[in-house]
Amino acid sequence: MNKNAIPSNERLLIPPCSIDEDIGIVTLTLEMPGVTKENLDVRVETNTLTIEGQRVGNSPTGEWLLRERPVGSYRKIFTLDETIDRNKIEAKLADGLLTVKLHIQEAAKPRKIAIN
Repeated sequence: MNKNAIPSNERLLIPPCSIDEDIGIVTLTLEMPGVTKENLDVRVETNTLTIEGQRVGNSPTGEWLLRERPVGSYRKIFTLDETIDRNKIEAKLADGLLTVKLHIQEAAKPRKIAIN
């Protein structure tokens, strides 16, 4: 799969996403049903996190009579700020959900100041 081009016979699918933050970790959860690990690419370049995947829809019998589930390529791009540690990005695909964990750098985390 060419990661920079969407074939002309496919749709570009934008996966629904939720983002939450909990004690030093920002978690992105994207719905990517039908995408396998082999058809998924998660990469970071400078301040950009790019998530691309492809949902293939071959008919098991060779001819579609009805096809309501879309096929095509998924793409979602996020801009990262300087607080995200680029070396601690984790990704996991399970049950059609891609979970990406972005760790916040120690220096950027809030800390309690002792009062003397």
